[in-house]
Amino acid sequence: MDSQRLDLWLFYARFAKSRQLCSQYIEKGHMHLNRQRVTKNHAKIRIGDVLTFPSPATPSIVRVWRVEKLGLRRGPAPEASQLYREIHE
Repeated sequence: MDSQRLDLWLFYARFAKSRQLCSQYIEKGHMHLNRQRVTKNHAKIRIGDVLTFPSPATPSIVRVWRVEKLGLRRGPAPEASQLYREIHE
């Protein structure tokens, strides 16, 4: 597996409580993948890609994540945090 759907990866990374919420967030155009706005749930991500998005809880804070691994399941938080590395600017 060299790529994964963006909505599924966000769900595995525990970005939101449901895959549907992840999909809605993407469709609203809040997500950027490698500096390109993404509005399609089926956008493919790969290891090394960079996601930029405003935090759902506090939209004034922009978060930047680098994809470290592709997910296999929605596991506990420590497992999910291994899927990405937050980049602080």
